[in-house]
Amino acid sequence: MRNLSEEAALYVERWNSAPQGAPGDCPVRGVLDKISDKWSMLLVMTLASGPRRFNQLRREVPDISQKMLTQTLRDLQRDGMVARRVFDTNPPSVEYRLTPLGESIIVPFGHLIHWASDHHPQIGAARLAFDAQA
Repeated sequence: MRNLSEEAALYVERWNSAPQGAPGDCPVRGVLDKISDKWSMLLVMTLASGPRRFNQLRREVPDISQKMLTQTLRDLQRDGMVARRVFDTNPPSVEYRLTPLGESIIVPFGHLIHWASDHHPQIGAARLAFDAQA
């Protein structure tokens, strides 16, 4: 194995020792597929600072379509990461907030965001070099 940190080597070992089967049989893959898409991460991090109404989320994540926002919120609700609360007003208003499970992903997302920020220049340079070879 390459010269990885002890922590990284532990994660690689866990990954490699996980039961192998059909892609649908892997519980980790099923979870990662849902939480690792860009919209889920953006919505979780937006909701991390407090509850939002649907239109607030649309304003704060302006490049998401209404359809994708609705679908991503439903997926996050289904996974227990986001709670939806309907207020008895006229017209009815709806608020979305992170559940304790949703809050538990903020720190791991924060690490990933920090890593992306730190390595953005290297990734940009690698993309330029790759594209120049094409």
